[in-house]
Amino acid sequence: MSSNLIEARGLGVSDGRRRILYDVDMALRSGEIVTIVGPNGAGKTTLLRALVGALKPSEGEVWRRRRLRIGYTPQKLTIDRTLPLTVDRFVALGSGAGRAARRAALETVGIPELDGSQVTDLSGGELQRAALARALLREPDLLALDEPTEGLDQPGEAAFYRLIDRVRRQTGAAVCMISHDLHVVMGASDRVVCLNGHVCCEGAPLHVTGTPEYRALFGLGTQGALALYRHEHDHTHGHVHHQTHGAVGTEHHRGRDHGHALAGSGGAQP
Repeated sequence: MSSNLIEARGLGVSDGRRRILYDVDMALRSGEIVTIVGPNGAGKTTLLRALVGALKPSEGEVWRRRRLRIGYTPQKLTIDRTLPLTVDRFVALGSGAGRAARRAALETVGIPELDGSQVTDLSGGELQRAALARALLREPDLLALDEPTEGLDQPGEAAFYRLIDRVRRQTGAAVCMISHDLHVVMGASDRVVCLNGHVCCEGAPLHVTGTPEYRALFGLGTQGALALYRHEHDHTHGHVHHQTHGAVGTEHHRGRDHGHALAGSGGAQP
């Protein structure tokens, strides 16, 4: 039985003016943390939305496991500051979950004491945790997080990624998230997908950072990215892609010779 939750085959997305994504093949597997990285305009949010079904691709196909439950948090949460909205009510929106379930979700993300606070009074990190609690009420097989640490400082980022790993361990949910900040995220992932309109390279973090495709996108100054935070695995996934971060081999990396320079590219190449 396949452990894949979602598979994209030849996925492409156009907006009528340009191809945002093209020839994307990738899979999201049970229990893993996958991070999509890439420069501005690389199509990261578009890819995540296409994978979870929020956007219909113009090319290729996306397969999802039957009855797949997805918890999604968008890149930006827009909240009317004049609207009285407690954290508990925010978490409950659209879920139908009872009080006990909402309380449990807030405890999971570490902010049960804030249930009666106004959402507009939360810090950036607290708001991200509240959004995560809301996503967890779906009891998801997959958490899809778009720039979940945007606006947080490095200690805040590290704390949030530790939380994500803990949630994964407690719930068994896979995680697919987008990040533009390499300082912490590389060490918080089982697998990294480098995107620039298409998948340039993917694999275990320690291996991907040494590939020519990755260096063409991000330069040579990212070697310290793994030092700030690296979680240790004590779980098993039952397939080769999920060994510890130190494992390096051909199974962990899929590089492609695209015949064009990636450095300085601001978007997809047609």
